[in-house]
Formats: sequence, structure tokens, C-alpha cells
Amino acid sequence: MSVATLEGTPCPASPSHIPGEAGIWVFVVGDLTMFALFFAVFTWYRGEDPVLFSTGQATLNQAYGAINTLLLLTSSWFVVLAIHAAKDRAARAAEGFFVLAFLCGGGFVAVKFIEYGEKIRAGLTLTSGDFYMYYYVLTGLHFAHVAIGMIVLVFLWRRCRAGIANEQDIRFLEGGASYWHMVDVLWIVLFPLVYLMK
Repeated sequence: MSVATLEGTPCPASPSHIPGEAGIWVFVVGDLTMFALFFAVFTWYRGEDPVLFSTGQATLNQAYGAINTLLLLTSSWFVVLAIHAAKDRAARAAEGFFVLAFLCGGGFVAVKFIEYGEKIRAGLTLTSGDFYMYYYVLTGLHFAHVAIGMIVLVFLWRRCRAGIANEQDIRFLEGGASYWHMVDVLWIVLFPLVYLMK
């Protein structure tokens, strides 16, 4: 059966399964574990010197963090819609949702560049103290994950553009979507931890 004849034909019901391939979940769990250790170290050092960390935190722009939270949550919603569209063999709709998710990721990157620029111009860099070291390392690692995730979204978009021919295509899309959702989850923890926790 050709891709053309599958277009618009819903994916048949299948037993419950873990989205994507097993390999992506090994990576996701490993990455989440690494970040959990980083978050624990940050929390421990914050407890050792709460005044220093509170002073540093007061210089952060919570509005930027909130905007980026909204952007990533919205992007994850678009990715969910894309996967649902793909399972219904609505490849064109899935393409559009992946583009919207990518644009939200681009918005996150733009806001982060603005935020970093303001900090650097104010003389607040990686070497400005323990708080800023953790701020730049944690948000920088997450920023790298967002950048990689945007590349993943391009691959997902390309797969939809080529046509959704079989269940393997769906698993490919689910695996990439799982990575993007992990990026979102990491920020949901990172934002309150660094920007809001008192």
C-alpha cells in the first residue's frame, strides 16, 4: 500500500505500549538522573549559604523564566497534537504542529539570549560567584538540550513531510516527542528551583 493511500487513514488500534523505542527511554532516564544530581547539588549548596543564593536569585528576571515556561509548555502541547495527527495519518497537520513547536523553541532561545545578554552586560558572569556558576551551568545545559531538541523537531517534521507509512514511522515520531517532553520537564523543575525557591 502506498503512502498516498494511507494519508488520512487512522492508525489501527494497538495494545498499550511505551512511546518510541526502548533506547530513547534509556537515554531519557539517564539524562533525568544526571540533572537530578545537579539539582540536588544546587539545593545542598544553597542550604549552605542561603543569603548568597537569595541575593543572586534577586537579580534574575522571573518574567523571562515565566515566559520560557509558557513557551515550552505550549510547544509540548503542539508536539502532542502532532503525534495525535500522525497516528490519524494526517501528516500535513502533524507537519504544521511540529513547525509551531519549533517556533516556540525558537522563542525560548531568543528569550534566553536576551536574558544572558543582560546578565553579561551587568558584569554577572560564570565567575561572579557560586550562584551564577550554577545558574549558567544549569541553564546552559538545559539550553543545549533545547537546541538539540529543535534539531530533533526538524527531523520529525521531515519524517511527516515524507509521509507516514507504517508503525515504525509513528515510533520514530514518538521517540523524538519523548525527548522534547523531557526538555520541558527539566525546565519545569529548573525554573522554580533557580528562579523562585526561597
